[in-house]
Order: sequence, then structure tokens, then C-alpha cells
Amino acid sequence: MSHLINEIVIAQKRGDAIGIASICSAHPWVLRATMQGERPILVESTCNQVNQFGGYTGMTPADFVRFIHNLAHECNFPKDRLILGGDHLGPGIWQNEPASTAMQKSTEMVQAYIKAGYTKIHLDASMKLRDDDPSHPLDLGVVAYRTAILAKAAELTMDPQAPPCYVIGSEVPKPGGALEPEAGIQVTSVRNVQQMLETTQEAFHRTGLDKAWERVLALVVQPGVEFGNDFVLDYKPELTRDLAGYSESTAIIFEAHSTDYQTRNNLRRMVCDHFAILKVGPALTFAFREAIFALARIENELIPAENHSNLIEVIEEVMVQHPQHWQKYYRGDEGDKRLARKFSFSDRIRYYWKNPQVQIALEQLLQNLGHKPLPVSLIRQYAPCQLKRILKGESDNSPGAIILDKINSVLEDYTFACA
Repeated sequence: MSHLINEIVIAQKRGDAIGIASICSAHPWVLRATMQGERPILVESTCNQVNQFGGYTGMTPADFVRFIHNLAHECNFPKDRLILGGDHLGPGIWQNEPASTAMQKSTEMVQAYIKAGYTKIHLDASMKLRDDDPSHPLDLGVVAYRTAILAKAAELTMDPQAPPCYVIGSEVPKPGGALEPEAGIQVTSVRNVQQMLETTQEAFHRTGLDKAWERVLALVVQPGVEFGNDFVLDYKPELTRDLAGYSESTAIIFEAHSTDYQTRNNLRRMVCDHFAILKVGPALTFAFREAIFALARIENELIPAENHSNLIEVIEEVMVQHPQHWQKYYRGDEGDKRLARKFSFSDRIRYYWKNPQVQIALEQLLQNLGHKPLPVSLIRQYAPCQLKRILKGESDNSPGAIILDKINSVLEDYTFACA
């Protein structure tokens, strides 16, 4: 299905504003919601999330593919409509090691992704490694050469009948969201784009990868969008006018990261400006969290206190006991941190849904509310948008349907944007 990305490039070059959402999540409810429609979908995993050593999900690339295929089977979603992408594949998670070992592990990771069936590969060698000079910026020629080495590893492993397409570049927002509004956010310049493309193409040529370069279809750039704990920086097309114009003179499109929480009109404008691959992740798990919290409030009204799941309280307790996934991102006094743990746009809570205590509480919540339709008045109070769909017959009155519909409300903005 990687050819679909090529079709998007072709459509963009003939003037059709068509794009695709890149679903950057391993959350089962998010993926089930994504698989409700008939359109092809692109699902991506990052190098720290999934790699040959397991990543923080505990899954290798082959494990992740099995996980996705099992969900597709469960949802009756055809596997041939799935595009699997690898994000930031490179030495980023081995920056404390010398280049020799970090790049060796990186090439092995890329090959594991290719062998598992991933066909959209973002190669990212932009970071310094232990033996790089810390006093100077990493030379673009070094970045390009390492990118070519990763591409060569992929080419040596690929199925010639299903060659991968490549994305290069690394001008992306800070992982997890910015700490302050407009902190270091600068739209990528046309000059930087030109230098990246020219230098990387030359590195591919020197490495004997001219055919592979023909499948470099997109470049990651910074379009000026970002989000943090309690703010969203909106897309401003006037700031990307030069970038959009430059794309029209090249064979590539742009990939935009951290497009979460943009309005559907902003997302549509981005696709029109050739940011045709739109990455989304935390906004989807944030919607899941919203639905779960709404159901927890309904549970408090319907179920005797001694039988409550106490899910919200359990999550707070687990996050306080295991702060490693949020403490670097949430600032302020204890009240600020407590609020952020629950409601931050950065949604660090997404790392805790697999915790056994949280899983038990979530299962109890769904069991408590799953025996009969929920009172319409309570749905109106805590999930009014979902009630509108229930009353129209577009959604069932059940906890699971409410969760999926809440996630789909985000996905629909991307469907609108990508046409």
C-alpha cells in the first residue's frame, strides 16, 4: 500500500489537495476507531516505541505488525488497506553511544522494520552521537551520509515487489509538546529545505542509491504548529507561503508532525499547502481520555459507591507512584501538576492505560455501565456531542460506542482535511 503515498504525491503535483493522516498511536481503542471506516489508513510506530529490543511498548516491529493485523481481523478491516510506517528510524535512542555502535543498531532496526512489512520509512539521523563534536552543530553532510547508510540497509532487505517509500528530514516539534507557547518554534526556511534535499540526494548517489532516491517522496518540515500542556499554536498559512510555493517546483510533498488539536479548517489549509502527511497522536488518546472520564462521572451517578471503579483516582495514584512519563513535562506547583496529569494536551496519561491497576479499573467501569443503555440525561450532561449522534441513530447507546465516537470526532477532522 505504499503506492498510495505516491498517488498522493502525484495528485498534489497535478493540483489536487489530497493528503493522508498518519495515526501515531499503539492504543487499541484508537486503532479500533481508525479501522471503523473503509478508507485506507496509515499507522506509524516510532523507534523508541517499537524496535528490535522491544521499545517502551515491549514490541518488536514484527510484534507490532501482528498486533495491528489482529486488531484489523477483530474489526473486519482488510489488511490490504493498511499502510505501516516507521517514524524517526535512526540512532536517536542510542545518542549516548559512539557512531559505530549506534549506527549498527540503527541499521538493524531499519531492517527489522522492513522485514516485518513496513513500507513507509522515515529516516532520521539528525542527532549527535557520543563521538560527535559537542561544540559544533552536526554537519549536514554527516546527517545525509548516515541517512543514506540507513536507506542502504533498507534496500538490501526489502521485497523488490513491495519497495518502501522514504521520508527524510527532522525539523519537528519537541516530542511530547512544547513547554512554553512559541518556544523555539520557527517555520522551516526554503533554504534549509534545498540544502537538505541536495545534500541527501548527493549522499544517496555516492552510496549507489539513485533508484532509492526516486522513492524519497516527502520531507519533514516545521510548519509552525505546536501544542503544549494548555495551549495550541494554530497554523498560519501566511508564514508557510514560500515553503508551499517551493514544493510546487519539486517532486516531494511535506510531512507535518504535531498537528494535534488544529481545527479542521487549519488542517485542510495545510493539505492545500502541500503538508499532505499529517501526523496525529496525543489528540486521539486525549479524546479517549475525555470519553473515559465522562463515563466515570456517569458511573458515579448510577452505581453504588462501594462498586465504583474509582478509575480517575486509580490513574492519579499510579501516575504519582510512577512519574517517569510525565515529570519532565509538567511544571508548576502541585496543583498545576495534578491538573496537567489529568487534562494536559500533551496527554502523558496515555502511557499509563496499560498499567495493570488501571486496566482492572477500566474493565470494571465498562462492566458497571455495560448492562443496559445509559440514561439520556446523563449522556447529555457528560457527552453531549455523542448524544446527538445517538439520537440520530448514528451511534449506539453503550460505553464502547461512546468511546469510539469520541475518538472518531477527531478522525473526522482529518478525513475532511485530507479530502
